This record gives sequence, structure tokens and C-alpha cells, in this order.
Amino acid sequence: KTAALGTGFLFTALRRSAPGQAIKTGRATRTKKAAEGTTWFDIREWGVEGKGWADTERYFDRLPARAKKVVRSPVWALSRHSAGMCVRFETNAPTVFARYTLLSKRLAMPHMPATGVSGTDLYARDSSGGWRWVGVVRPTTSPGISARVASGLPSQRRAYMLYLPLYNGVASFEIGVPSGASFWPLPPRKSKPIVFYGTSITQGGCASRPGMAYASILGRRLDSPIINLGFSGNGTMDPEVVELLGELDASVFVIDCLPNMHASLVEKRTEPLVMSLRKSRPHTPILLVEDRSYANAWLSPGTRRRNETSRAALRKAYERLVSSGVKGLEYLRGDGLLGNDHEAT
Repeated sequence: KTAALGTGFLFTALRRSAPGQAIKTGRATRTKKAAEGTTWFDIREWGVEGKGWADTERYFDRLPARAKKVVRSPVWALSRHSAGMCVRFETNAPTVFARYTLLSKRLAMPHMPATGVSGTDLYARDSSGGWRWVGVVRPTTSPGISARVASGLPSQRRAYMLYLPLYNGVASFEIGVPSGASFWPLPPRKSKPIVFYGTSITQGGCASRPGMAYASILGRRLDSPIINLGFSGNGTMDPEVVELLGELDASVFVIDCLPNMHASLVEKRTEPLVMSLRKSRPHTPILLVEDRSYANAWLSPGTRRRNETSRAALRKAYERLVSSGVKGLEYLRGDGLLGNDHEAT
């Protein structure tokens, strides 16, 4: 129920935001990169969704180049990860390939598989208009990866969305289809994105596939572009990051930083964050999200106390802001975010 309330708020915010122009699919595009019966398409030629800035040091970075001298070094390093980025296209190909180069040779982490850290994840639009999973790349080599994402597909035109790695960066990325198949690039949608700022949970840890990061799930559910600014272990409402957030013309800002913050820091930074966003984006809705109740909190007094105190600090800040007249500010409680079956470990 709690999660449903949050989704309902996001849906309402999206409806209130100015709609973008519809993108018309152009004629089938064919590059000259054909080899061994496969034609390859560089996705930078028509663009990825999930980029908030064009002035990035590398194309697939999540923060602008000028942020390098402004944000803390761990935030900058994590901003090189392509979390939340996806590319859209249509094809009638029976097989879809991906060929890309990673920035880091680390394919996986002890607690997260290579499919989520460094894989790429394919979804297709079904006959009812929803997005459904199709296939994922299982990386075994680094930094160069060339793999089949899906095969045996019906040879009919269909819309696809391919997610990039969550915890690795990308230097180059191409999509391949059998020579003779048609391919239609779909540029990034012009509608305002949902902008998520948070922790490893937001970035996608520890999803088994890139499309399973919760921000991406909500993007599909609401059929909206998203920008994922989750920074593992470093989602701490940093003023310099908040200032960058204000540059983005979002449909809604989702602030999900409590898992990386203690009550004292929540108390110190929440109100300045909201007021900074209100100064740059007076009418954009803001959703403050509590942290989740961890599954072991019932036997871990320290964990339970941290949940309780950080939530209390966030709630008090929210109430002060509302009392002072701040509009368009909503609050999502954390108790029900992981369900109530106690299996959310």
C-alpha cells in the first residue's frame, strides 16, 4: 500500500508536467558497419535516455564534466557508471546483438552478479503497450563484450528498450541485427523525466539485471523517461549535487537518501535541499522517501534505532517545510516499501 501511494504520486506528477512532442519513427537506418552477416549501429548516433547533461566528459557519464571539480571524488567515480541509461529502437530482426566496451575490468561484485553490474538488458513492448523482459547479456570477458542478447524472435516490427550496465561504465556501445533486417532508431523521449537521487538502492544494487533497478521498473510502469542519480554509499544530500539537480527540468524529484544518512545529517541537509530545488524549480513536485525497514532490524537494535531516528528527522523537516508554506512536497513512509513478508533481505 505504501509503495502504491508513492507510485500514485509519481503518476499524478507526470500528468501535471508539460507533455513532450511525439517522436515519429523515421525510415530504417543502416550503418556501414557490417561484418559476418551482422549490421551494427552506434547508439550514440541517436542518443540514450537517462542522461541529464550533454556536456559530459565521456558520452555515457551521468554528471557533467564540470562536476569533476565540484562533487566529492567517490560521487564522481560512481557517476561514470551508466545506471539508468537505456536506448530505444524498433526492428523486425529475429536476433539482437550487443557489442560494447566497459570502463572497468571488474565484471561483478561479491554480492551482485555480472549480469547486473556489467550486463545489458532487453525489454520489448507487448501488444497491450506494456514493457516485458526479453533477454540479458551475461558478461564473461572484459573490457570488450560482444554477445547475443536475444534470438528466435518473431520477424515483425517491434519496439525495444535496452538498459546499460548499473555498476560499470561504458566507453562505446553498438546494437547489431542480422544483415537484411530493418532497424529504426528511436531518439530519447522529449517528455520530462523522473529524476531519482539516492544511494546504492537507487543506483541498482544489487539487482540481477539492469532493468530491475527500482527506478527503471517505475519508468516502465509509468511509461516515462527517468534519470538515475543513485550513488552507492554516497547518497547524502550533498549541496553540490543538489545544485546540479536543480539544472534538470524534471517531472518530479525523488529524494531517496536516508539509507546513507544518520539523523543528524538528515536534520542538517533536508531543508536546504528542498529550498535549493524550490529556488531553481519552483513548481516541480518533490517526493521525500524514508529508508526501508531492514529485515534484520527486529533483532538488531542499532539498525532499528537508525531507521527510527533518521525517519523522525526527515519527517520533522518535512513538517517544518510544509508549515512554512512550501508547496508540491510529498512524503513516502518506509515501513511498507519492502512488503511485510520479512523476505526482503
